[in-house]
Amino acid sequence: MNKTLRTLICLVLLSLSARLASAQNKIVVFQSDFGVKDGAVSAMKGVAMGVSTDLKLYDLTHEIPAYNIWEAAYRLEQTVRYWPAGTVFVSVVDPGVGTARKSVVLKTKSGHYIVTPDNGTLTLIAQSLGIDEIREINEAVNRRKDSQKSYTFHGRDVYAYTAARLAAGGITYEQVGPVLPKQVISIPYQQAVMEGKTIKGNIPVLDVQYGNVWTNIPDTLFKQLNPKFGNIVHVAIFNKNKQVYQGDMPYSQTFGEVAEGKPLAYLNSLLQLSFALNMDDFAKTYRVASGGEWSVEVSLK
Repeated sequence: MNKTLRTLICLVLLSLSARLASAQNKIVVFQSDFGVKDGAVSAMKGVAMGVSTDLKLYDLTHEIPAYNIWEAAYRLEQTVRYWPAGTVFVSVVDPGVGTARKSVVLKTKSGHYIVTPDNGTLTLIAQSLGIDEIREINEAVNRRKDSQKSYTFHGRDVYAYTAARLAAGGITYEQVGPVLPKQVISIPYQQAVMEGKTIKGNIPVLDVQYGNVWTNIPDTLFKQLNPKFGNIVHVAIFNKNKQVYQGDMPYSQTFGEVAEGKPLAYLNSLLQLSFALNMDDFAKTYRVASGGEWSVEVSLK
């Protein structure tokens, strides 16, 4: 065997090894709308540990509001990028369990894996981290033994089982199932855009502990308005295009820069434009919620 051929074979083997290892860092992160009042979450983890006791199992959250696919999409977007490449996520917010919606594993361009129903959960992560490949789970192979009569707990019988096998090296990504087109079911929403001197965006989530309203408007876009701390920001909030709030507030570094109960605009921990009432609940006071149907418009006065 000549040197060139040996080098080529080594490069191919290294490439295959890296690709295989990328899905096998033995980390599985779970998200659901199950809560922790019963044994559903424990059952999923038990299935995973039954595949391999070497796995490291973590929780993203199990407090997604029931059936709220949008919030599941947001929490993945908020979290996935901070985990090592190769981490396998299981997201089960699945009001259509047992129906014709596809069960998939999406590999992002960053090398993360999301095991989930393709029902809108992948809306944001597909846009932000990109789609490297999507495969439909072949349940003839990747399903917990003797679970075929169960139609309503795919989180345990299909998703946790498949994720564990993938993370532990029991299967390669190619063995998950057939390749699908690089597109996912998407929930429509207002992306952050500049239109003249107004920025339009979405309210993806609330800071539920305090009632602050977070937008998807990044600091980089907001700074195109050339704001200075103390400038007055004009804010209009809409639900299904119907205005539910309009008001003015200072752009502030900290909550304490305004009097208690007064509004302010600020950058949250993700460096996205947000609104709050100092020591009070903005969302509750003005009946603002979050999701694909909520949008916002901001400008400087």
